[in-house]
Amino acid sequence: MPAFPPGCPPRGGNRLAAAGFGTLRGMVNVRVSLEIGPRWVFATALDWPGWCRRGRGEQAAVDTLIEYAVRYAPVAGPSFSPGEIEVVGTVPGNSITDFGAPDRQGPWDDEPLDQAEADRLTGLLEAGWRYLDSVVAGAPETLVKGPRGGGRDTSAIADHVRGAERTLSCAKAGSRVRPRTPWREQRETLAAALRAGAPGGIWPARYVIRRSAWHVLDHAWEIEDRIPGAG
Repeated sequence: MPAFPPGCPPRGGNRLAAAGFGTLRGMVNVRVSLEIGPRWVFATALDWPGWCRRGRGEQAAVDTLIEYAVRYAPVAGPSFSPGEIEVVGTVPGNSITDFGAPDRQGPWDDEPLDQAEADRLTGLLEAGWRYLDSVVAGAPETLVKGPRGGGRDTSAIADHVRGAERTLSCAKAGSRVRPRTPWREQRETLAAALRAGAPGGIWPARYVIRRSAWHVLDHAWEIEDRIPGAG
């Protein structure tokens, strides 16, 4: 049995309210899934693409997700008013989970996706792209070295995200993008496919969006954390 049965918030969920979120106006519970590997657990806010963090254990993953609400808020914009954490289900992780990336789909990824929700979720991915662009533009080329990301510097991280979007996200959404396609055009192609529900895709559109948004923001936050003098 999972530590947090569906519908039961983990300990510390009310810290969102303590941080200034979850006001009475527009308060909505945060649906969270847990991807549980032997070493790492990923907590993913299913309705807020890109708000996904990991920890060593279920509670640690949810605690880290809550801590990152403040960093996610500028990406999500004024509509972001999360309430209590609600763990709606778990999936077993795999070797990729323990390597450090979410990699498992769940039944929530197959939920019907109407046009309004496809637009909203894709718009949040696009907001993540804009956030990454602003971070890259303002960061120095040379970052503090460390084990995360293999010690890539800023331009190499941007190239990595761009390449992953073409070879993984676009491919899984059923969009073919040729090598050396301008990044703006690549993103427009992917966004159009996702707004259409990725009809020719291998992965459900919901999963492509949340997996892609996680990757974009994970590296944007990595750059911020590795700027010399940060923190």
